[in-house]
Amino acid sequence: MTDTRSDRGKLYVVGTPIGNVDDLSPRARSVLAMADVIAAEDTRHTRGLLSRIGVESRLIAYHEHNETERVPALLEQLASGKFVALVSDAGTPLISDPGWRLVDAARAAGIEVVPVPGPCAAITALSVAGLPTDHFVFEGFLPRRDGARAERLETLRREPRTIVLYEAVHRIAATIAALCAAFGGERRAAIARELTKTHEQIVSGTLAELATKLDVSIPLLGEFVIVVAGAAATTPDEAEAQRVYELLVAELPPDKALKLAAEVTGVSRNVLYRLTRV
Repeated sequence: MTDTRSDRGKLYVVGTPIGNVDDLSPRARSVLAMADVIAAEDTRHTRGLLSRIGVESRLIAYHEHNETERVPALLEQLASGKFVALVSDAGTPLISDPGWRLVDAARAAGIEVVPVPGPCAAITALSVAGLPTDHFVFEGFLPRRDGARAERLETLRREPRTIVLYEAVHRIAATIAALCAAFGGERRAAIARELTKTHEQIVSGTLAELATKLDVSIPLLGEFVIVVAGAAATTPDEAEAQRVYELLVAELPPDKALKLAAEVTGVSRNVLYRLTRV
């Protein structure tokens, strides 16, 4: 990679391995070797990676607890012509990791932001889960508290796209149980554990089946990605829509009752209008 300096620096967003160090791209190696500063979520972890690839450490800590104070300092370095590489503990920065504030501030300041693609646990798990991939939604980590988690899952219960989640080892069992309660035990899913590492494991089945395998054939060790099938498409129940309309029209003007019944049931206003005129 050619080191071409200018009056203004560049911010490189660098993907790093999620397990296997051989997944670090040659371009990422070059950027890390060339960078004046490497902003890392965990300097101890990144120092180990740099040592393994023979790159001198020029690290500063950049994580969710110090973002506010670090952004101005890094912008000063970039404005003075320095090259800054942003990395997370593993995978692609900003994906359930800090960094978007720095990227946003750099772009607002006219600093060039350069993506250096690399591994991402969410995409890696999705690629081997055996579930639909044409449309999906990434939810990252669910709320830790039971009530907030259940509330969030309720909003996703009818989501038709495949859902990708991250989860920590000490919460994986509770999260699978919550998914069973919210989506039903028969919903298809996959658990990906320790991706690209020595003890990599990808297990598919229904949510109920996966719940029984945790701490049995799926050890409670490592880092987890959960991939869940989207909700099956349903045909709006026209009879139910007509019933809802009749309840509403007893209290509301027909036009408003029609509008609300359509919104609640999913049956189009035109269809519902014809049903109520029969």
